[in-house]
Amino acid sequence: MADWAGLFGLFGNISIVVAMLVMGVLSRRLGDVTRIPPYYRGFFASAVLVGLSVLARVMNIGRGLETAASIAHDPVWAVLYVGLPAIGVSLGVAVAWRYWSWLLAERG
Repeated sequence: MADWAGLFGLFGNISIVVAMLVMGVLSRRLGDVTRIPPYYRGFFASAVLVGLSVLARVMNIGRGLETAASIAHDPVWAVLYVGLPAIGVSLGVAVAWRYWSWLLAERG
């Protein structure tokens, strides 16, 4: 039987990976124009971290409910499922603030 909830649950993390990659490309172009140091690499590192979480989830999609219950109590899988996306998104937010905060500073 297919694990539809697990399969559809991947779409959120995959969209985060795509968003980080797009932000990385846009920030690289902005950094080239404004001569900012290459902090945009943080977006790509963020995409890799969330992508590793996606791969860990893909590995466990077809294993059944018993495996899903045992994964909830394993600290390694908790770090892979929750920790890596949290670190990746936090890194992405920090890099976005560094690169794009000038938009909020502009007044009038």
